[in-house]
Amino acid sequence: MTPHYELAGPEGAEVVVLSNSLGTDLGLWDAQLPALSERFRVLRYDQRGHGRTPATPGPYDLADLGGDVLELLDHLDVERAHFAGVSLGGMTGMWLAEHAPQRLDRLALICTSAELTPRQAWRDRAAQARRDGTASMVDGSLGRWFTPALAAEPDVVARFGAALAACDDEGYASCAEAIAELDLVDGLPRITAPTLVIAGRDDPATPPPHAERIGAAVPGARVEILPGASHLANVERAETVNRLLLHHFTRSLHESSHDDL
Repeated sequence: MTPHYELAGPEGAEVVVLSNSLGTDLGLWDAQLPALSERFRVLRYDQRGHGRTPATPGPYDLADLGGDVLELLDHLDVERAHFAGVSLGGMTGMWLAEHAPQRLDRLALICTSAELTPRQAWRDRAAQARRDGTASMVDGSLGRWFTPALAAEPDVVARFGAALAACDDEGYASCAEAIAELDLVDGLPRITAPTLVIAGRDDPATPPPHAERIGAAVPGARVEILPGASHLANVERAETVNRLLLHHFTRSLHESSHDDL
């Protein structure tokens, strides 16, 4: 299945793929688009059952979600790309880095985890989405996604609450079940893509120890912990995240230029 996607930035530039978290759509990356698209061909897409990508019958696993990215890259004739993902998007990126390393250049993982327990909590969340709909998830999710001051701002509530409520109930539930079965820990030492790991210091969903665990296992990974940020750190600390992503992804441009000398 080819997901819904949007492209921005100069044709012929290196491609950066941006992957959204559970309950959001590609608009999650609105604050990154202007900065990244000046230098990169930015490819945003919606996970299954999110935004304008339709749901397929579940259950899903990371192989399904990672396979969607590979199909999208093939569809666009992109041989190799950088990749950044938030939460579920980061999990997708780790799967790709292990199982399709030839397709990834540099990897950025934001507010994510290689294993999220207790697993039953994710199965319970899937059951709630199927029973009561994704609109029932809004209040609890916003409280995890943002620090209290930002979570109370009407524009944030309207924008991100609407995106979550618009998710397909089955698609959300099946993605939650993929998180329930998540176990990427053993594969982390096999990741060869240069990796940046970003965490929000105030993130209750994937607190900093999750980032530190990834950073300790992935060879050469760099870990950045951002104060004043909760789970959607790329929204709450957009300027800092933009700077980190640009530095991380442009290193390949600098290295290529140096190699040509």
